[in-house]
Order: sequence, then structure tokens, then C-alpha cells
Amino acid sequence: MRFDPAQLETLVTITEEGTFEAAARRLHLTPSAVSQRVRALERAAGQVLVRRTTPCAATPAGLPLVRLGRQLRLLADEAAAELDEDGVVELAVAVNADSLATWFRPVLDAVAQRPGTVLRLAVEDQAYSHDLLRRGEVLAAVTSEPEAVQGCVVEALGSLRYTPAATSALIERYRHGRGVDWTAMPVVVFNEKDHVQDDVLAAHGATRPPVVHRVPTSTDFHEAVRRGLGWGAVPAPQLEPDLAAGRLVRLPGGRPVDVPLFWQRWRLDSPALVALTEDVRRSAAAALRRPR
Repeated sequence: MRFDPAQLETLVTITEEGTFEAAARRLHLTPSAVSQRVRALERAAGQVLVRRTTPCAATPAGLPLVRLGRQLRLLADEAAAELDEDGVVELAVAVNADSLATWFRPVLDAVAQRPGTVLRLAVEDQAYSHDLLRRGEVLAAVTSEPEAVQGCVVEALGSLRYTPAATSALIERYRHGRGVDWTAMPVVVFNEKDHVQDDVLAAHGATRPPVVHRVPTSTDFHEAVRRGLGWGAVPAPQLEPDLAAGRLVRLPGGRPVDVPLFWQRWRLDSPALVALTEDVRRSAAAALRRPR
């Protein structure tokens, strides 16, 4: 079965813009022409591909065609960039906030040396970023999912170590024998998708204490722990300088949590995607714990 590239691009644009009218403006078409393209694509597929909601969204049958449309867009952009030195290639990538704030940063340095490459980063928890791949919203992702999404390849990057830490003053306030009172000491979490602290508590037979602070950026989460707002599981690249300077200390009895990370990407013969994958491998090898 063959699909019209212009119709696929229209489908992708609708999912990105959220409405037929906005997609029409971006494509320099009339809303009627956009509707005609979608109906023709749906006739070819034999299924409804777009939910006419606000915002519009691809149906399960539409998701593979959204992925196909984005893949064609990437390959077309790369071909155009080879013909035109001013051409650009956009790479949509999902990465979790802690990785972006730590070991992933050298990837940005590398991409900065390729002016024709544009990064569009989606920040999502590593346990959920592979969903963006399934929906075709990104072409690569840092994820905790070892099973490859259909149409993708996956490789282990290593583990990011999180260590329970707090200020000395907070630990002394909640000192309990040789350890701390896990059931009472305030804790900082990133958001409701963040369960690393819950894993630490569960290892001590505890659940979340009455005071749970939510700080939904990696840098500010780190700063909240440094200021004594509560304890938190801090990524090793952020924690090590604080341990050396005495700003934070490890919680007594608090075992580190190693979160395995994987790189999933579309199975495409794309030079830009291959180059980005090499950047990610180098950066991960330099900062993450080696994969088993």
C-alpha cells in the first residue's frame, strides 16, 4: 500500500497544530483542502486516522502513518540540506530532566558544532518517554524501557545513580538511633511520575511522610534539597561536588538506586540521526555507570 507524501505531511501537521484550521495556515492551504487530503488518506487506509476533537489527535490506526510522515519529512530535509548549505534538519528527541541537566549536556555541545541540525527536545520521565516514540512525536528517546518500540532499535546506555541525600541539619533534626525517621522526615519529589524516593522508602518499610514537596525541574529539585527543604535522591553528577564540599551528606542507611537508561531511535538510514546517536553514546559512556 502506497500513501501520498503530501497527505502524510498534512496528517503530521494536524497532530502538531491541533486543528485543521491551524494546519491549513501552516501549510498555506484552505481548511477545505486540508480536509480533502485527510479524507483521501483515510480512504486509502480504510480507517479513521484523526479524532476530530479539540485538539485533534491521531487514532491508533493513524499513529503508524504519523510516524511514516515524520520519517519522510526527516529524509526529505536531509536531502534538501545536502543540496542547500542553508538547509536544516530537525531532530525531535525525548529526554528525562535529570539526564538533560547532567550527562546529556555534552550532546548539546556536539550538536552545536553542526549548524544545520535543529534539536527539538521533549522533557519526559524516562519511564514514559517511549510513549512519545510510539505516538510518533519524537524520533529518538532516552528511556528506561529495554524493549524496542515497533520500528525502533534500542541499546543500553548505562545507569544513572541516585543517592538519598540531605543537609546535615535536616538529618540531625530527624535522627533516629543510627539512622533517621523515614516516616517523618520531609521529602522532595520531582512530580507524581517520580517514584525513586518511593523505592528508597519502601526499602525501609516506609511510605511517604506527611510533608512531600514537589519541585518539577531538575536544577530546582537539587537546590531544594541543598536548602534543607527535604531529603531527595540526587543524581550522582549533581551530588558528588556537594558531598566533597559538605553541602549535602548521604542519608544513613539510604542505599543508592541505579536507574538503567536506554537509547531508542527509529530504524532509519539517517546521517543526522546516526551522528546524534554517536553523540549520545560518547556522553553516556563518560558519565553513566556501565551497563551490565
